[in-house]
Amino acid sequence: MKILLDEMYDGMDAKLREFGYDAFSVKKLKLEGKKLSSDYSVIKYAEENNMVMVTEDVEVGLACRENNIPCVLLDTEMMLRIILEELGNIRSR
Repeated sequence: MKILLDEMYDGMDAKLREFGYDAFSVKKLKLEGKKLSSDYSVIKYAEENNMVMVTEDVEVGLACRENNIPCVLLDTEMMLRIILEELGNIRSR
């Protein structure tokens, strides 16, 4: 599985590779000369390279979903679920 991490997750690509994922950071790809300065170009790159997009940018996430591009959208709802799960784990100790 190939993963494209939006700029705010630069560095997470190396961590995901440790778990066996083929992960790439938009920020590093831009440093390599890829033209990924707009949301459209990032989404198009993910689509053309059969990648799962990981972002917290709601507009990017919605655009991916509208165009059937696999996406993990780490929006406030997702963060709230994670926080509640972790609080539940602490409470049950």
